[in-house]
Amino acid sequence: MPMAGKGMLLTSMNIDAEHEAEFNRWYDREHLEERVAIDGFLEARRYVAHDGNPKYLSLYSTETFEVLDSPAYRTALANQTAWSKANIARFQNMIRAVARITISRGTGRGAALGIIRLRPSGGEDKLRAALHEQLDPAQLDGIISLHLIESDPALSKPITDDPSAPNSGAGDWFLLIDATDVGALPAAMLRFSGNIALKPLTISSGIYRLMWDLAKGDIGS
Repeated sequence: MPMAGKGMLLTSMNIDAEHEAEFNRWYDREHLEERVAIDGFLEARRYVAHDGNPKYLSLYSTETFEVLDSPAYRTALANQTAWSKANIARFQNMIRAVARITISRGTGRGAALGIIRLRPSGGEDKLRAALHEQLDPAQLDGIISLHLIESDPALSKPITDDPSAPNSGAGDWFLLIDATDVGALPAAMLRFSGNIALKPLTISSGIYRLMWDLAKGDIGS
């Protein structure tokens, strides 16, 4: 599959302008490497919105879905650095999806990403099968690969929220569209957002530019 591994952690958030430079410095100098170094994590990618909300988006791929509920990952969550705690406390409008990669078609990863958030309302097997037919990059110019990730309702919870608060989006699905350029994405995304069957399930969509990526091999042992 073009998407590494079987599990994915998706995080997205806004940050106020006053703390944005510090937030980016923390992400780029500590946080991404710290997460990729966890046993079972394979790579991470950072994005910034071209046309989307929240402004920042990160994708972390793992060998298996189970890595995202492993002792190693839970230990990392429970032992955040002081720098991490300060930045995490400033997150706004956070999305955190702990997900399985259930469909991944194409070859490679692109410089731009389209994302469509869906909220299934029953008939998941039928919906998944229909999406598999549509998630084919062969007929879409500028599209490198397409993916479906399905959030686990029990594990998907923004770490900045009240744990007892309701979370209606905990089981949402995300369509990820890897493209060579942001210009290739609107037409490709319309294939899904304009679909009469998917339109009632669509919660949001956005277009993001890749900032940088980091693989396990980049950081050594």
